[in-house]
Amino acid sequence: MNDIVAFGNAKLPSVQSLSQALRSLEHEVGGTGMAILKMDKTGHWVFGADQTEVEETSTWAVNPFSFVHGYIAWGEGEVLGEKMVPVADPLPEVDAAPPNAKRGWELQVGMSLKCMSGEDKGLEVTYNVTSVGGKRAVQKLALDIAAQVEQDQTKPVPVVRLKKEHYTHKSYGRIFTPVFEIVSWVGLDGQADEQPVSEAPAETPTRRRRSA
Repeated sequence: MNDIVAFGNAKLPSVQSLSQALRSLEHEVGGTGMAILKMDKTGHWVFGADQTEVEETSTWAVNPFSFVHGYIAWGEGEVLGEKMVPVADPLPEVDAAPPNAKRGWELQVGMSLKCMSGEDKGLEVTYNVTSVGGKRAVQKLALDIAAQVEQDQTKPVPVVRLKKEHYTHKSYGRIFTPVFEIVSWVGLDGQADEQPVSEAPAETPTRRRRSA
């Protein structure tokens, strides 16, 4: 865990400012050069242009200073407009949505993560989401970090496993939603808490590249 401090952000705000900024997500939800992380419609976590499937047993450190919020406008499979700012800042102002935007401006939240174990160790990704379930998962994680910071500012970095839940929609069938399972808290200096992380299973599933 001693390389956990090597997040891509060059300038980070103080740890003390984290709690208030992260808690702002509670009222809104009812990097460049990094791979894009997402959960596909079949409930698999994938990243990158090749849609590489995330190892189920891998752990990921969430950069607590990377949380952003804002708006995005989607056309037919392409981004027509996007305005994102750190959660410490007010939501950005937007003009009328692009004329071809399917749903106008949609509220989006996001963050960045770094893989800490497994085949993709060292990989940094960004996760941005507009779905209700995704935003709630990010909101819950943000509030967990805020609570941790209020209790112990020396370990503000959650190490998580990427999980999923599902529910059945009467029109669309099974809908998968993300879960960020916190397995440990570590400091920016790489020091972990005293409680050990539960051991991952020895066998890991075969990874596949999924269709975009």
